[in-house]
Amino acid sequence: MKMTKPQLSKSNWRILFSGILILGLIATVAIAQRRGGGGSHQKKNAEGLPTYYEVPKDQADLSGKFIMARLRFDVSMYGWNFTHLGDGGFPWSHDWPGAGRHLNKIVSELSKLDINLDVNEPIYGFTDADLYKYPMAYLCEVGYMNLTDQELQGMREYCLRGGFILVDDFRLQREWYPFEAQIKRAFPEYQLKKLDISHPIFNCFFSIKTLDVPPPYGNFGPIKPEFWGVEDDKGRLMMVINYNNDVSDYWQWSDNPFDPIGTNEAYKFGVNYVMYALTH
Repeated sequence: MKMTKPQLSKSNWRILFSGILILGLIATVAIAQRRGGGGSHQKKNAEGLPTYYEVPKDQADLSGKFIMARLRFDVSMYGWNFTHLGDGGFPWSHDWPGAGRHLNKIVSELSKLDINLDVNEPIYGFTDADLYKYPMAYLCEVGYMNLTDQELQGMREYCLRGGFILVDDFRLQREWYPFEAQIKRAFPEYQLKKLDISHPIFNCFFSIKTLDVPPPYGNFGPIKPEFWGVEDDKGRLMMVINYNNDVSDYWQWSDNPFDPIGTNEAYKFGVNYVMYALTH
């Protein structure tokens, strides 16, 4: 059955903030917020597949406050029997909820953006109408993603109506090619574009000096992180793609930093992604 999707509200999608604090190195910011569990609930969606989503504890209206959504996809074709979210669970849930909470904490300390700090990333599929309430969504481990035609259409509509997707945490050609094929199906008229340091997303808040960053993976050989994107007709970046990279892993473990310099740089990328999503 064809879903009727709501149009995006500019008031919900363009959160204005009036001032920016003086910035120092992000690594010097103390992050008190530890990883939380959160009360996840399970139900069945219209296709009969498990749907995981996070319900705010107070059922508060989230309009006017920023929180990044988390995108899910079905992995039952692999025969996996995951029962929990986060590391070791569903691939699309890796680094949840700590990474998102930590990024929110940093953004709130560096700006006057109104952010929900006590709510885990709400989880939605591409066909969920409530996804349209969120200007930015995080998507990871896309090498295992195999979307239906309806889900690909949902991805397309979300992006074309103003949504911004951060793709992260995947590596090697064996994961790139399946993802690339699905992007071409969702956006046949647009090209995947390799980004360079001159793109506005790398200068919209922090002036990032280089994209030559070290890979976060030690067990996949000598791989080089790359930054890709998909732009609409007006040049707005609808999707930023961290290939051979995993910036959210640095966010997740930033309260016990194993790599302070890498963590500092990963937060710069994350803050820029948020600011770009809310201003473009």
